[in-house]
Amino acid sequence: MLDRRTLIAGSLAAAGLAARAGAQTPPPAAAKALPPGLPQPTETIDLWPKGPPSRPASPLTETVDERSTDALVSDRAVYGVTRPRMAVFRPDRPNGAAVLLTPGGGYKWIVVDKEGYEIARWLTARGFTAFVLFYRLPGEGWSSGPDTPLADAQRAMRLIRHRARDFAVDPERVAAMGFSAGGHLCADLATRFATRVYDPVDAADRLSARPFLAAPVYPVVSMDPAIAHAGSRNLLLGPSPSAALEAAHSPERNVPADAPPHFLLHAEDDEVVPVENTVRLRAALKAKGIPVEMHLFANGGHGFGLRRAIGKPVEAWPDLWRAWARTMGFA
Repeated sequence: MLDRRTLIAGSLAAAGLAARAGAQTPPPAAAKALPPGLPQPTETIDLWPKGPPSRPASPLTETVDERSTDALVSDRAVYGVTRPRMAVFRPDRPNGAAVLLTPGGGYKWIVVDKEGYEIARWLTARGFTAFVLFYRLPGEGWSSGPDTPLADAQRAMRLIRHRARDFAVDPERVAAMGFSAGGHLCADLATRFATRVYDPVDAADRLSARPFLAAPVYPVVSMDPAIAHAGSRNLLLGPSPSAALEAAHSPERNVPADAPPHFLLHAEDDEVVPVENTVRLRAALKAKGIPVEMHLFANGGHGFGLRRAIGKPVEAWPDLWRAWARTMGFA
């Protein structure tokens, strides 16, 4: 039985949560009618209550391009993000673990569906709470330069922990998973989680940004021109970066002694991001004694996500990650 005071307090709390949710920036808009039967996020979390801590050189307009011509498949890419935010996917039965997803797009745009929402749905079907990060792009003139995406990723990790109770999440068990250029952001977060790239704005920033686990998938890693993805490198660092700038943004050269365990995945026939990116990161992690599991597949190409892995041996990768995560005490 609930007394009147409890009911009123509960109603006020619910109203407060609704107001907070309603005040958030919606997810990137759909450019066409969305395929039926696929849950779309309705809940978002803005990262910066008073706007991002840096400014673009010129005004930006958030734009969504639909790249699919198939009515049953959505393949959106978003750019011009000025209000970085997370789209939230809640499972029906939370297992207490959360994953921050950083989709790729070569730092030119952010792939919404293939490396964001589709992965999030797979995770929530298995009890994980998923947060898809729409981060600011470093080539769009932000005054914080190449640290711009990392600032958003650090802030996202801290906000998930700060609001862990709202999502039935253990604040310690928050992992990171990223793809392609988003894999670079994932690896950058996992190696430079303690690097101060913005001034604290509230209590959330007293919390750690270190992921419990990190999973860079077919990632851009090194800024060494010999193996770097040229487009990502140029948009992150500019056309003529110094050797010091290259080193600062090459995760394999910045692995700390307390880096989280890593799950690494790449296809050896990747013609976009050379597999040597992942191999170098593994070597750097092993040199520091960081637990690491690496899977290299002969075939898969680049950007396979879930849908393009179907029917190939690389299709097994999500279950391999889940089994590994279980051995790490994640779920």
